[in-house]
Amino acid sequence: MDAMSSTRALLYAQKAPTEYNTPLPQWLADCIDIANDPSQDNQDAKLIAEAFQFAYNLHEGQYRRSGEPYIAHPVAVAGLIRDLGGGSAMIAAGFLHDIVEDTDITCEEIQEKFGEGVRHLVEGVTKLSKFKFSSKTERQAENFRRMFLAMAKDIRVVVVKLADRLHNMRTLEHLKPEKQKQIALETREIFAPLANRLGIGRFKWELEDLSFKYLEPEAFQEIRELVADRRADREARIENVIQILHQRFDQAGIEIEELKGRPKHLYGIYQKMQQQQKEFEEIYDLAGVRVILKTREDCYRALAVIHDAFKPIPGRFKDYIGLPKPNRYQSLHTTVIGTYGKPIEMQIRTMEMHHIAEYGIAAHWLYKETGGSSDFKPTAEDEKFTWLRQLLEWQNDLKDAQEYMESIRDNLFEDDVFVFTPQGDVVALSRGATPVDFAYHIHTEVGHHMKGARVNGRWTVLDAPLHNGDIVEIITSKNCHPSLDWLNFVVTPSARNRIRQWYKRSHREENIARGRSMLEKVIGKSGSDSLMKSERMQRVAERCNHQSVDDLLAAIGYGEITTNSVASKLREESLQEEQVEKADGIGNLEEETVHSLPTTTSRQSTSHSYSKSPIAGVEGLMYHRAGCCCPLPGEPIVGVVTRTKGVTIHRQDCSNVENIDSDRVIPVDWNPINGNGNGRTPTYTVDLEVEVIDRVGVFRDILARLSDQHINVSNASVKTGKGKPALISLSIEVKDHQQMQYSFNQIKQMSDVLKLRRVNQCSDL
Repeated sequence: MDAMSSTRALLYAQKAPTEYNTPLPQWLADCIDIANDPSQDNQDAKLIAEAFQFAYNLHEGQYRRSGEPYIAHPVAVAGLIRDLGGGSAMIAAGFLHDIVEDTDITCEEIQEKFGEGVRHLVEGVTKLSKFKFSSKTERQAENFRRMFLAMAKDIRVVVVKLADRLHNMRTLEHLKPEKQKQIALETREIFAPLANRLGIGRFKWELEDLSFKYLEPEAFQEIRELVADRRADREARIENVIQILHQRFDQAGIEIEELKGRPKHLYGIYQKMQQQQKEFEEIYDLAGVRVILKTREDCYRALAVIHDAFKPIPGRFKDYIGLPKPNRYQSLHTTVIGTYGKPIEMQIRTMEMHHIAEYGIAAHWLYKETGGSSDFKPTAEDEKFTWLRQLLEWQNDLKDAQEYMESIRDNLFEDDVFVFTPQGDVVALSRGATPVDFAYHIHTEVGHHMKGARVNGRWTVLDAPLHNGDIVEIITSKNCHPSLDWLNFVVTPSARNRIRQWYKRSHREENIARGRSMLEKVIGKSGSDSLMKSERMQRVAERCNHQSVDDLLAAIGYGEITTNSVASKLREESLQEEQVEKADGIGNLEEETVHSLPTTTSRQSTSHSYSKSPIAGVEGLMYHRAGCCCPLPGEPIVGVVTRTKGVTIHRQDCSNVENIDSDRVIPVDWNPINGNGNGRTPTYTVDLEVEVIDRVGVFRDILARLSDQHINVSNASVKTGKGKPALISLSIEVKDHQQMQYSFNQIKQMSDVLKLRRVNQCSDL
């Protein structure tokens, strides 16, 4: 500290080969002054000053490609973190983030000198720096992003890494063109989306523009020139609009925090031109105005003033205050026609909303350096501040349950593990996955012929769980085959199903014999040989989605289909043959073995096309419609065999089906229904929830639309609250999915309807 106190705010970098030097940033100079002032006991300042001095000494004599001393980079990173509002531990980590990689200092030494909190951050950034993105596929990019967040248990690690990447991008011109493109691609695919997820808008925009500059230099230069050419005209239009708004807001008594033009970043313009196939002149929001106000209520009042002063463009209004984005972004967006007849986009928000839009997750740090000590000790509450915790906090902000579930589905990766192939591609597997799961993820044949596995260059047992960052190599042999013991430890459904499929194929003869024996117990052995070779049996096999009778028997043998289902179909085929023979005047049929089939009280039909049963494939079995997804005729369905309640009919896209063993799933379909014997078509109850603007007559209007379609409403209730939308619960009776969807569309078209969703509650068939 004495050496630095003597330099005070002079030079922090001695002359390099390029004669480069720079003054100490003022904020850092002030921090050093405070740390060296005996009258002040500021532990945060001391931690920052000591971290800088430590990094300065270790990086002395090291230079960047630009020729500047290497210490300039850690200082710039620490400054970016400080600008985001990071605490002293984060700023210290900014100074120290490269020393483990570039010097002989260990993480243990960092902890001894600066505390566990700083060591934790530096170690996390060092770990993330080891991974290099090489694949250009969208899936690989998403896996990398998810891996970064999953491995960074402290979200601050990712923020430090983003600051590191941003400064590297600012100085990218000193590298070779090939290296520039490689780093720019990684930045655009990995780091800019990460900044967006964390809501750090100021990082996202600059990272995207800098990547754009090196990846599409010609397009970048063209758009930059177009923007510059029209800047004077654009600024004049914006200034005119701002003057009008100042006057209107004063008249309305709305107090303004800030009102100014908003520049549009270049990559955003380029993206819109590409996605919407538009020319530069057709992009709406090249010119923008940002209005920052005191309160949420002022935002909506200001919106009314703006729409009164300028003509709004239909379909260009979005309310992200009432329904924030998943990254907590809040603002009102509207596009209006300005005084020169040109579109201008308006953003209206409070100062707090603006702070979140610019700094994102950094605006809500829950970590606090306690007691003035540089040794960071997070509380139990702080330790849980991960991306998952942030998502759970956002649940209260997201009014639309569907949007929240999509956000969870996209971002909930706590149960994933991310490992590498020897070629460097990232593979996402379920937590607890083993080398066998990895092998089957790569390819079915790799799993089928797996001999062993090496993890991080060392042989490992096949049931060893994989960990984040492991490099997995699978050793195969043509003579190796799956073992049924693998089913005891694999965790991914795909691996489990492929192992079972291999077993089914490899033991085909054994399964055929078992299936034949099981079927004979139901229909009797007498005459079974001729029956198995008959056209009738072939038709039954085809109805069960199998090409041959042997395939059907094998399916019975390994439990894919039940003997009762096959026997029921045989009975139907026999009755249909009788009908045909009687119609041809043949008379009495000769005795056939199938007559010995046991009688049941299940629904039967003379033709598949005119079955009274709604479901084909469950004849002779007890079945019911699943309450979790309430399938309707016209929706793809599957059957799931239960232990006590027969077969449950689910929609194919039902999330509950994904976790069910394939052995319990049977193919089913909807039968075409021509009435139920008395001329009436069966109906199915569907429960709806409709959120509407609370006005007189809205309930009546909804019922009228349903009545026009001859849809019966069996139950209805309305919940209202002062100043809140009304919630209408309806139970309607529909014939099929098509009628339900048409009803949905009719209701959604009403201007008073805010949200409409289907509630998954239904009665048995």
